[in-house]
Amino acid sequence: MSPSRGTLVAGAAVAVAAAVTLTLVVWPDDSGSGTRNGGAASARTSPSPSRSYPLSTTPRTIPAVREHTPARGPGWKPAGNSTVVVADPELADEAKLLAKELKISYRGEKSPREGDVELALSAGKGDPESYTMKTAGGRVTISGPGQAGVFYGTRTLKQSLNADGTVPEGVVRDTPDRPQRGFNLDIARKYYSADWIEDRLREMADLKLNQLGLHLSDDQAFRIESDTHPEVVSDEHLSKAEVRRIVKLAQSLHITVVGEIDSPGHLGAVLRAHPDLQLRNTQGVARQGAIDISEPESAQIVDDLLNEYAELLPGAWFHVGADEYQALTVSSPQASYPQLAAAAREKYGADATVQDLAEGWLNDRAAVIRKAQKIPKAWNDGFFSGGSVTADKGIEVEYWTGKEIGARPPQDYLAEGRKVVNLNDEFLYYVLGEPNDFVYPTGKRIYEQWTPFVLRGTEPVAERYSKQILGGRFAVWSDFPNAQTQEQVAAGIRMPLNAVSQKLWDPGTPELTWADFKSLADEVDSVN
Repeated sequence: MSPSRGTLVAGAAVAVAAAVTLTLVVWPDDSGSGTRNGGAASARTSPSPSRSYPLSTTPRTIPAVREHTPARGPGWKPAGNSTVVVADPELADEAKLLAKELKISYRGEKSPREGDVELALSAGKGDPESYTMKTAGGRVTISGPGQAGVFYGTRTLKQSLNADGTVPEGVVRDTPDRPQRGFNLDIARKYYSADWIEDRLREMADLKLNQLGLHLSDDQAFRIESDTHPEVVSDEHLSKAEVRRIVKLAQSLHITVVGEIDSPGHLGAVLRAHPDLQLRNTQGVARQGAIDISEPESAQIVDDLLNEYAELLPGAWFHVGADEYQALTVSSPQASYPQLAAAAREKYGADATVQDLAEGWLNDRAAVIRKAQKIPKAWNDGFFSGGSVTADKGIEVEYWTGKEIGARPPQDYLAEGRKVVNLNDEFLYYVLGEPNDFVYPTGKRIYEQWTPFVLRGTEPVAERYSKQILGGRFAVWSDFPNAQTQEQVAAGIRMPLNAVSQKLWDPGTPELTWADFKSLADEVDSVN
């Protein structure tokens, strides 16, 4: 986000005599419970330490907390001698960041005092992204089964202070609905600076988003330094030192960076350095961005790049693309590209087709990623039906469209037992220049009409597929890179990211109207 942050609003209803201590601790399941109501934050009465205070209200945050048990008391806000402490040394980084943001001291692995915040890991099992935040006795305790959940508790605390100047008395219990929640950025067609990307990471972290996808190469440019194939790299690109800096920040914010080397299409920048590998039909006409997958050297170059960046980007996933291979857009791929047809028959048998060769290419690239101990992802229109070769079930389907050649309804992928991530181009595609009937998506439309179940168009799939829908990402594609500046992109995606954050954390009908949600976004945003 922007470097400046607004001053925390002061003032609880009644001043606390002693300095307040913020404590983050994981609380056991039997420490009390609130109520759930369609995902909206709700509250129920609990015993109170004093009748002199009104019953507390739910903290106001984005995404909204899913459960709050109110209590009577002054709540918490930083005081002159407030500090952040940890019960577990593994949480030191999270504690130091929070102390810096609140402009108070970090005291280390010490017993909490009144006025402190303590962060702690709970002994029980549970979603590592869940957390409990208890505000009572003049301090705050944030705890959870994993470091990520405790970190999200600190985001709730910070947003509550930004919005209302106080962390309300009571207990918050919170957990995300979907495990993958993120932002996808095309840095191939348009150059984005490392500083700009880092600002988006900070923005994502405050919204509890946990995945940044980077589309590293395309027909227009190859935007990342390469040691294995320096000849393919564009003049304006991210250095590996910058990428390592981005990854380090992302890891500290519990965000995974997912790289993408798209193939066998979208390889124009690579093919400019290797024109002999350009796919050509029987008339010698080249197909834009398409590599000739009958040539062994084609696989070697792509695998070199996959292995290089799988090592550079240490997250659990890597994206291998597989969409829009131009050999499959003609009426007869076998007639137009006999070299591909011959290679298919040689590898997969007499009845194999160009489609089978393309599907085999996907499986082979996925195998490279699995060997690097990562989970492969690919675009849905690279998964074909009716051929001799079937895409491996371990590849996560990133569903973006039903319009392309080979694309099928999302129900088809789900019925095959595949795991799917939602990048519905109807709601989640911010395409610079708005080509091909795209329009810039609005946060309002996402907030009011989209859920993780709406994978294609506007109609949701059946809820029985819920466990297979892993989450979603909002995507920026830079088709016309000069249509907007980096600053305009940041402003244009701000409210869509807020809305996506809310709907991936809790897909139920939001409690707030869009107008109130938009106003809250301004209040909790730490740049204000």
